[in-house]
Amino acid sequence: MLRVSHDVDEASTDVDLSALVGADRDSSGVSAGSELIAFAEAALGDDATTIRAARDSVKEALGTAAMIDAAGIIANFQRMVRIADGTGIPLDPTVAAMTADLRAQLGINQYGSAGNTPTPTLIGRVLAKVAGPFLPRLLKARKRRPAS
Repeated sequence: MLRVSHDVDEASTDVDLSALVGADRDSSGVSAGSELIAFAEAALGDDATTIRAARDSVKEALGTAAMIDAAGIIANFQRMVRIADGTGIPLDPTVAAMTADLRAQLGINQYGSAGNTPTPTLIGRVLAKVAGPFLPRLLKARKRRPAS
């Protein structure tokens, strides 16, 4: 989801998603990436001082509006993950196939909830490789299409 939405944004820069799970947070390519990652990690904890410091760092780097947006995104993803984990929802087969390489690269398959998602079939992996490069183009075209 993140990778495709980034690819659809024509103004976006190169982003290294491995910075999300690696030690080199400054290599993400995202403006104030290290501050945003620290904020997301702090928000998942329960140390009010750490959360406040991380929130203030994002506010200083990007402004109040961006900090509020980041807090909303953190909360929304946490909500979605808790629902999915709590109910055992697997990734849908198409998404599982299209994100297999990224999930392996980032170590996401090591999380306990990854066990809910079956390994993509050979046909699914082939289709994902064929269709994957076209998805950002399709989404860009749909984004440009006037609303009816």
